[in-house]
Amino acid sequence: MWCLVIVVPRQHLGVGSMDTGSDGIARRDSVSDPLGPFEAVRQLHYDAPFPSLLPVRQRFEAPAVKDVAAATMAALEPVRSRVSAGMRVAITVGSRGIADKPAVVRAAGQWLRSTGAEPFAVAAMGSHGGATEAGQLQVLTDLGMTEQSLGMPILATMETVNLGPVPGGPTAHLDRHAHDADAILLVNRVKAHTDFNADIESGLAKILAVGLGKQRGAEGIHAYGPANLGRWIPRVARRIIDHAPVLGGLAIVENAYDRAARIAFVEPDGVGAEAETALLGEARRMMATLPFDDIDVAVVQAIGKDKSGTGLDTNVVGRMMIRGTAEFERPRITNIVALEVSKASHGNALGVGLADFIPLRLLEGMDLRTMYVNAMTSGLGGPQRCQIPMAMPTDRDAIAAAILTCGRPAPDVRVVQMRNTLELEHLLVSESLRAEVERDPRLELLGDPSPMAFDTRGRLETWL
Repeated sequence: MWCLVIVVPRQHLGVGSMDTGSDGIARRDSVSDPLGPFEAVRQLHYDAPFPSLLPVRQRFEAPAVKDVAAATMAALEPVRSRVSAGMRVAITVGSRGIADKPAVVRAAGQWLRSTGAEPFAVAAMGSHGGATEAGQLQVLTDLGMTEQSLGMPILATMETVNLGPVPGGPTAHLDRHAHDADAILLVNRVKAHTDFNADIESGLAKILAVGLGKQRGAEGIHAYGPANLGRWIPRVARRIIDHAPVLGGLAIVENAYDRAARIAFVEPDGVGAEAETALLGEARRMMATLPFDDIDVAVVQAIGKDKSGTGLDTNVVGRMMIRGTAEFERPRITNIVALEVSKASHGNALGVGLADFIPLRLLEGMDLRTMYVNAMTSGLGGPQRCQIPMAMPTDRDAIAAAILTCGRPAPDVRVVQMRNTLELEHLLVSESLRAEVERDPRLELLGDPSPMAFDTRGRLETWL
C-alpha cells in the first residue's frame, strides 16, 4: 500500500515570509527567507513501496585501440610533409568528458614536436565555463587537461575573428588564438548529437564551427534553431576551413564503454563532409543505450556537462525536449529522477529540465548564471532543458514521488538506476524487469536483489 505523508505548518504555507507594500503587492523578504517557496517544500514528505534492485551488466561488442598514443601518431604521419619547424599549431580541447582525449592531445603534441613544430592547446567550447577565460580553463582542469598533463601550453580567450557570414546563414567566428596560429589541428569525438539528427552531428565540424566559434559563433549558429544545426554547422566549418589554416582533424570514435575504438585522421575536405559522415555511422553502431523499451522510473545518479552536452544524453533517455522537434521512439521513460550535478560541471545543470523530479540538494548545487549563459547560447534548445523539475526535500522523496506518479501500481513498477547517461555498462533494475534481463543475451545478472536504501538524511545509499 502506498503512503503519503504531508506535514505543512501554517508558517510555511504559501511562499514564506511576505510583506505587502504600499502598492498592495505582496513581496517575499529575501533576506529572512532566501529560498522562499523551496523552504516550504522541505516540509513535504512522500513514501512509496521502493523496489529491490538487481545488479545487471550490459555486454557490448567493443573494438578498442590498444595503444592510443601510437595510434594517434600513426594517424598523423601522412601529413608530416605539411608541418615544418617553428610552426605554431593550435590543438582543440573541448568541454566533454572524453576518456582518451587527453592521451590523444598529448600524443599529437609529441608528434608535432618531433617535426620541430610548436603545439599549444586552445579551449574550444562555445559558452561553457560561464563564457569566461578562467571558467573554460577550470573546465579543462576538471577534465584532467592541464599544461602538465598535456605537455603543452593551454590558451583560452573569448575573443574571435569575424570571418564573414555564410550565404543566407550565420557569421563564422574563429577563436583569436587559433586564427593567429600557423595551423589548426582539430581533435574531437565523433558521435550522435543530443539536439538533432543529420549527416554531420557532433564531431570535427562542430568543434570547429561552435567550439572555436566561442560564444558569439555558437549563438549565431544556434539562433537558427536545433533543426537547422545539421545544415549550418558543416557550412560554417567549411567557411572557416576556406579562410584559416586547418591542418585536418583527429576523430575519436568510441565504443560502448567510452574508449577509443578508432582514431582516424580526416583531411580538411572531409571535415563536415562524407568522411566525417562515415565515422558518425560507425559511432552510432557502437553507441551504448538502455536495454529496455519501457521504463516507469529512471534514477540518474549524476547529470553534468562532463557526461553529455545536455547533462542527460537525449539519445539515452529518449527525450529531445525541444519545441517543434520530434521525440525518440525509444526508450519510453515515464519519470526521470536526477540526484545531483557532477563536480566537474561547477553547477551547470543544463539538461535538468529533461528530468521530472530532483532533490533540493541538486537545486542548491546549481549555478544559475552559468546554466543560463549556456542555455541562452544554445537558442531554442535551451529554455525547456533548463526549467526546474519538481524539487523534493530528499532523494527518497523525489524517487517516491516518481514512483507514485508513474501510472503503474506496485509491485510492477519498472525501475532502472544508472550512474549517468555516459556509463551504461552497470545498471540496477527492479525485479519487475528480471524476465527481460534473463531473455536478453547481452545482459548478465551479477547478484541477488537488494532493497533501495536511504540514510538518515534521505539520501540514496544504493549507488552504483
